[in-house]
Amino acid sequence: MSKYQAYPDYKDSGVEWLDVVPSHWLPASLKMLVDVRDGTHDTPEYVEIGTNTFPLVTSKDVTSGTLHFDLCKHISDVDYLQIIKRSKVDIGDILMPMIGTVGFPVLVKHNDQFAIKNLALFKTAHSNKIHAPFLNYFLQSQECNIQFSLESRGGVQNFVSLGTLRNLGFSNPPVFEQFTIANFLDHETAKIDTLIEQQQQLIQLLKEKRQAVISHAVTKGLNPDAPMKDSGVEWLGEVPAHWDIIKAGYIGRFFGSEAIADEHIVTDGDLPFIKVSSLSSEFFSVKDFNWFVSREKARTCTPEIDYLAFPKRGAAIFTNKVNIVRELSVVDPNLMGWKMNDFALIEFVAFLLKLRGLADIADVSTVPQINNKHIAPEKFPVPPIAEQQEIICYLNHETIRFDNLIEKSESAILIMQERRTALISAAVTGKIDVRNWQAPNN
Repeated sequence: MSKYQAYPDYKDSGVEWLDVVPSHWLPASLKMLVDVRDGTHDTPEYVEIGTNTFPLVTSKDVTSGTLHFDLCKHISDVDYLQIIKRSKVDIGDILMPMIGTVGFPVLVKHNDQFAIKNLALFKTAHSNKIHAPFLNYFLQSQECNIQFSLESRGGVQNFVSLGTLRNLGFSNPPVFEQFTIANFLDHETAKIDTLIEQQQQLIQLLKEKRQAVISHAVTKGLNPDAPMKDSGVEWLGEVPAHWDIIKAGYIGRFFGSEAIADEHIVTDGDLPFIKVSSLSSEFFSVKDFNWFVSREKARTCTPEIDYLAFPKRGAAIFTNKVNIVRELSVVDPNLMGWKMNDFALIEFVAFLLKLRGLADIADVSTVPQINNKHIAPEKFPVPPIAEQQEIICYLNHETIRFDNLIEKSESAILIMQERRTALISAAVTGKIDVRNWQAPNN
């Protein structure tokens, strides 16, 4: 923040977390400046969406400072009218989750009709004591988050009470100054947000390019001059003429495990127990080994080593987690194992299965599931073993290169997000003086 000047005079705010404020600011509790309410505490009956129904917006519908109606459940007009007697939302008001991800406010900019639950409502629409955009930034500041963390109640998920919100310490510059600070932050955060969006787009492009490199290598090979043939498999298209097309059931052996009683699944032991949550969706390596089979039960198990593990039922199929397990271990009954024959390298098949996609193999007519009848007939290309090894080495090098570029972009985003938060905090607490700031003419 060195390029911004400080105010000429400061005074002790009287609040430990706020430290000092400009001498003409008048710190106060929010309840002295704005009406703070919350939504309904009841759970009204949900109804089918129709002409006389209204969205019930909850904490889960306010994410990253954005209000979403897509997944809202609807309530009747009778319940809607009852709820808005207490908490009608107008353009210019601020909403903020009170449960879960606390501290991501949204300024209401459209005249949508909806009711709220588990949300704080700051009635700033017609206030002459506080400028809504300034308060919206203040609620995003580090200093405000300190107050949330001090007062929030733990448990299954975070919760901030209405009393805590009403008693929030507010730095409270003069209203005309709040306008200038909010305009400054609108301009500066928009620049940062644009840079963040560009990095996010770059990450998406890198991931798409990474996937394209993998797809080409495991289906077309590394020799651009190799003669090609029709694989007879729609998702494969043409493959090198010397490659074999083999059904999955002949590439390797599929296996599973019988259910193991909960008392035999422990957090310490010698024989790892692989759960769906143990698998990684980003990498082939297992995310963690947090679970084990008890030593008593291990004596009756048939563990496997060097195999692929992936979900075989439920919504987990859509996570497309395909992991290589090198340790002697037992799989959860919700997982399927695939042990390769000598002519197929496990890393090569892992790339292929990930590319094919578990959801495309599964039967999703009822509960999504994959069993032998679904995957065994699937056809995959199998090059000679030496060529598989060459492709694996190439892809290991290329994916690391892409992963490093993606990691750099993610780090850049994190730095920019931290700068954005720091800038907001500095401006709304008076650490920098932007009273003479003017928007550039461009």
